[in-house]
Amino acid sequence: MKLVKLGAGAVNQTPLDWAGNRDRIVAAIAEARRQRVSILCLPELCITGYNCEDAFHAPGLQRTALDVLAEIAPHTGEMAVAVGLPLLFQKALYNTSCLLVDGRIAGFAAKRFLAGDGIYYEPRWFKPWRPGHRAQVDIDEVDYPLGDWIWDVGGVRIGFEVCEDAWVAARPGAQLALRGVDVILNPSASHFAFGKFAVRKRFVTEGSRAFGVAYVYANHLGCDAGRIIFDGGSLIADGGVLAAVGPRFLFHDQVVTAATIDIHANQMRQARTGSFQPTLEGEAEGRIELEIGYPELEPEPPAAPPAAWEDGADLQEEEFTRAEALALHDYMRKSRSNGFVISVSGGAD
Repeated sequence: MKLVKLGAGAVNQTPLDWAGNRDRIVAAIAEARRQRVSILCLPELCITGYNCEDAFHAPGLQRTALDVLAEIAPHTGEMAVAVGLPLLFQKALYNTSCLLVDGRIAGFAAKRFLAGDGIYYEPRWFKPWRPGHRAQVDIDEVDYPLGDWIWDVGGVRIGFEVCEDAWVAARPGAQLALRGVDVILNPSASHFAFGKFAVRKRFVTEGSRAFGVAYVYANHLGCDAGRIIFDGGSLIADGGVLAAVGPRFLFHDQVVTAATIDIHANQMRQARTGSFQPTLEGEAEGRIELEIGYPELEPEPPAAPPAAWEDGADLQEEEFTRAEALALHDYMRKSRSNGFVISVSGGAD
């Protein structure tokens, strides 16, 4: 057995709240460390906040995000932690997730499929990363891997699907599976909508089954800005089974959901699958090897089931009440308002 504890962190961020966003990320890392998590996924664009809108194109935002990343890195000793931020490369801005390993930057994975419908406007600010493309990005005179890489961290191979990447037919996970990935991290910013949590659970569990991986999904929490409500609900699946389901609609700054996964059992499950045909040509190409030690762990019982209301007959009413309460609370405190005025007129208005 090779038991590794995986974690997904939901954080309640605010656009451009540099110190607050950093502190919540650091607190999530500390909580994950307390739970003996070795590989932690945090949401996309969690350093800046998801809804910075046209401010994403400000050079000051891009530079400050890198400065905050450098402040977070030392807190990741003996861990692998994914954090999201925008990154400028060759005159294009990319939505990336940076993998920090043992206190240092290991590289950046870039989002391939951008959300540009409904309430999302990502193509206004970002460019999609080209599948199969790998590059080196210069940050303060140091080159770091950027793009379609796999990170072999202490013998555990890690790849990325960033939010929308998992919602499309041509999911990157299919190619990651053929390249022998053990864990797929999905840093997301998925807004609340009725029935959407069930869809997320389906693509996470099916991704873990079809790709033969442990799948870690991390989402934002709270009212980031404007009209978007994030419900949290981090997910970890292995072999087509949910190993852990995080709580939703909590009034917390950060919540870490964790599960212990047997990486060797995961690998042997693929070895026994007759239809699995790995890509063997240039096997070492596009792979970065990093040393890290994993603590000795004991098998753990299944995680506690979700709250009773999640499976109740009044799920939609529960979701509405909890979403509105969290959104109004967050909007009031983040806008520094003192309350709300509610009209109770009985007229035609």
